[in-house]
Amino acid sequence: MLEVIIIILAYILGSVPSALLVGKIGYGIDIREHGSGNLGGTNTFRTLGKKAGFIVTISDILKGTLAASLPYLFGVEDIHPLLIGTFAVIGHMYPIFAKFKGGKAVATSGGVLLLYSPILFLLMIVIFLSCLFITKFVSLSSMLTGLFTVTYSVFTQDIPLIIVTSLLVAFVFYRHRANIKRIINKTEPKANLFRKKHS
Repeated sequence: MLEVIIIILAYILGSVPSALLVGKIGYGIDIREHGSGNLGGTNTFRTLGKKAGFIVTISDILKGTLAASLPYLFGVEDIHPLLIGTFAVIGHMYPIFAKFKGGKAVATSGGVLLLYSPILFLLMIVIFLSCLFITKFVSLSSMLTGLFTVTYSVFTQDIPLIIVTSLLVAFVFYRHRANIKRIINKTEPKANLFRKKHS
């Protein structure tokens, strides 16, 4: 029974729509009506500027970390933290508090991995920023970082890590399917995340 409660709590944590809250409380704006309409860090950067973007990104990361830590907080040893973290990612993508229309799973997935493997998380940041510098595409950088994450996991021979990172990366690619089409058609917008907006 406690395991079920932890799963529900993880989903609820993931469902907290950071971008929606920051937009409405801090700027009086429903971010779903601007930019891509996505409840994630990238659209927040583009719509509200760097301060709001960083707040949302960090919040989305930390809710994944907190959710993955629930088994430790409740003293439940027979349920893997990565599994619980996955439910937070599902909540982020399909949030009960935002009509099941959420973000693209990147930051919250990173937060889950931050708890389990801080070194991997730091490497993911380096890879993401490097790819972003080279390609100028946030979406492509996110997907390439995902591929690196799975590759890294395979080399660790950590079976739960391999399974969960593969699942999370599948989420990321699925949520970026429109971006993939735009990249192929050469219509995907390049990163310009740090413009000052609505301040």
